[in-house]
Amino acid sequence: MSETSVDLATAFAPFDAKMKQAGLNESAIRAFRASYAALLAGQTGMIPEDSIIPAKDLPQSADLSAPEKETAGQLLRQTVVIKLNGGLGTGMGLEKAKSLLPVRGDDTFLDLIARQLLRLREQTGGGLPQFMLMNSFSTSADTAEHLEKKFPQLGGTQQWELMQNKVPKVLEGSLTPAEWPANPEQEWCPPGHGDIYACLIGSGWLDRLLTSGVRYAFVSNSDNLGATLDPAILAWFAASGMPFAMEVTRRTESDRKGGHLAVRQSDGRYLLRESAQCPAADETKFQDVDRHRYFNTNNLWIDLQALKQELAANDGLIPLPPIMNRKTVDPRDSSSPKVIQLETAMGAAIECFAGAGAIEVPRLRFAPVKTTSDLLAVRSDAYELTPDFCLRLHPSRDGQPPHLHLDQKLCKLVDGLEKNFSHTPSLIDCDKLLVHGPVDCGKGVVFKGNVVIHNHGALPVKLKAGVYEGQINVG
Repeated sequence: MSETSVDLATAFAPFDAKMKQAGLNESAIRAFRASYAALLAGQTGMIPEDSIIPAKDLPQSADLSAPEKETAGQLLRQTVVIKLNGGLGTGMGLEKAKSLLPVRGDDTFLDLIARQLLRLREQTGGGLPQFMLMNSFSTSADTAEHLEKKFPQLGGTQQWELMQNKVPKVLEGSLTPAEWPANPEQEWCPPGHGDIYACLIGSGWLDRLLTSGVRYAFVSNSDNLGATLDPAILAWFAASGMPFAMEVTRRTESDRKGGHLAVRQSDGRYLLRESAQCPAADETKFQDVDRHRYFNTNNLWIDLQALKQELAANDGLIPLPPIMNRKTVDPRDSSSPKVIQLETAMGAAIECFAGAGAIEVPRLRFAPVKTTSDLLAVRSDAYELTPDFCLRLHPSRDGQPPHLHLDQKLCKLVDGLEKNFSHTPSLIDCDKLLVHGPVDCGKGVVFKGNVVIHNHGALPVKLKAGVYEGQINVG
């Protein structure tokens, strides 16, 4: 199919039929249609350096004061906390919601999120702030079972669940819907967390929240336990009159290949630029962390009234720039047909709202768990659990997490991590830890400074109680 010879209506018709047959609502179809239109038009999404200005001189959350108790209570009663909970953690070998992983003793991510919320509700003396989880079809049942058993006071799914949509995969050559009769589920993919806007309007939740007096939404990832609802930031956002605000933090050298915040020259709006959107000629400036200082923590603040107005002005959608991921229709079969998965990122909405802003927050509010190395770090004493159930870097770390490089052949998956590290070591004074080969980490192990462990043998080396520093060669 030529991208120019076929009009959008004709090309999109089979996708429209497929999505309607699957029971997807008009908001989901409309959002996917916008991404498909960009693909059909051959849009690259590139953002050259000469089209943007580096973001700078942002307000800092460290300068904010906590609001008075009465004001905080009033604002909390107007707020919904939305946690993105659609991920299975398949990259770590999981077949259930990542948020059900134990992270502190027997407490899972989800347990700590629930305790955070209940602690906030103590301040309002009731059932507010509102709480929602954006689940996928893969995480819904396990999440509901866990919460209804452990936190029945939160109610059932009808009170807190926002269900993520699914979208068809697109065949790379013909740009038609992918078909895979051997496993029809592989014909679909998640649309990315930018789907939250279509979900809110399509499910009716946006109107329900507004009707109940909720105006502000704080959105963050369920695997980021540093992202608690901070009343000081909430008060700042409410007073600012902004329709949308993003929490950003400083990029370091380890973040230089990650996306950054910038200002578009043509209209002065903030935008996010990812590495895939940077022309090769601009790569050096993209990776300059002094020039482009900030990255998105994916902690967002949204004025729901402004969101409804923006949706009404744009035919019921937020026109997010699509992310075009090229894969095979069956990810486990490299010989299966090549497809394009169209996704969107919710933070990209910052460019869709006139007057949107950003606030610099300390790295304490950004502690996501994407790998088993991240999981080992947050389970250790390098992080502390605050009285409001927020998991944050220990103050002595000065905002810098330990850099862990575990043997990926042995520890990439959670069961491998727990086999090698059945006891969590002390990492509070560890700068870097490199482990090559199998280990058996016992109780009382302390890693300090820069530690390198090389085991060239096939049998695990027993790490007994004690302090480990420098290079250790065994096996």
